[in-house]
Amino acid sequence: MSLFKKLFTTLKSGSISQEDWDVVRAQLIASDLGPKLVDQLILKCRSLKPEDARKSITEEVSSWLSTKPRNILNSKAETKTILIVGVNGTGKTTSAAKLANYLKSQGNSVLLAAADTFRAAATDQIRTWARRIDVEVVFGEESSDPASVAFNAITKAKALNAGYLIIDTAGRLHTKQNLMDELGKIVRVVQKQSTIDEILLVVDSTTGQNGINQAATFIEAVNVSGFIVTKLDGTAKGGIAIAIEKATGLPIKFVGSGEGIEDFTSFDQDAYLAGLFD
Repeated sequence: MSLFKKLFTTLKSGSISQEDWDVVRAQLIASDLGPKLVDQLILKCRSLKPEDARKSITEEVSSWLSTKPRNILNSKAETKTILIVGVNGTGKTTSAAKLANYLKSQGNSVLLAAADTFRAAATDQIRTWARRIDVEVVFGEESSDPASVAFNAITKAKALNAGYLIIDTAGRLHTKQNLMDELGKIVRVVQKQSTIDEILLVVDSTTGQNGINQAATFIEAVNVSGFIVTKLDGTAKGGIAIAIEKATGLPIKFVGSGEGIEDFTSFDQDAYLAGLFD
């Protein structure tokens, strides 16, 4: 069922009881749209004629999405640098590899950096992905300074004249200040050597409203420029995309939809909205 199907069905019935509105509200909140946006939408719906509902609601929801560019922001630097950040378990390392594959498929040369040095499995994981997609990766010893790995990666990327450098940083709890401070250190080290074109925060859509809390903390710690959302669809839990863009003003740039290396695409706003309404 599309996210708004129940709402449209209720509006078409003409006579709507408070119980009907309660059912609609519960269904929309369950979609991770969030109580505040749900109440705002229902207030608007109460004043609409059934024949005007679809157009008005589409316009309202569209206005909540970010108006910032969804393409990768490229500086004039020969090597464009992208940092991948996020909480452990969101698909961060896999998303870094998928983004590398995506950019390579468009004819770009790409270098990966395994700056998640605290989790040995992360380095092994990204090295495995790199072999599969035939992309070189810079890595350090387990528990080594992640900022030093990032520094070495920038040096190598410039030497190779790589089109893109993608740095996978350590997953961290957004509630742990020392880990967030360390992320800031990586950013400062990178910026001494290169412009950072993007800092992309990976959010697991199934985490619901907690994903918005994560986003707020990462945005405060570093200059997040956009999102990669994993496990996103336009049905049961599709509301999180609207909620996170409305809350932050930042765009979702890429979507991961499965385990395969090809299950990664740029975020299509029109297709997403169509999935929510149809």
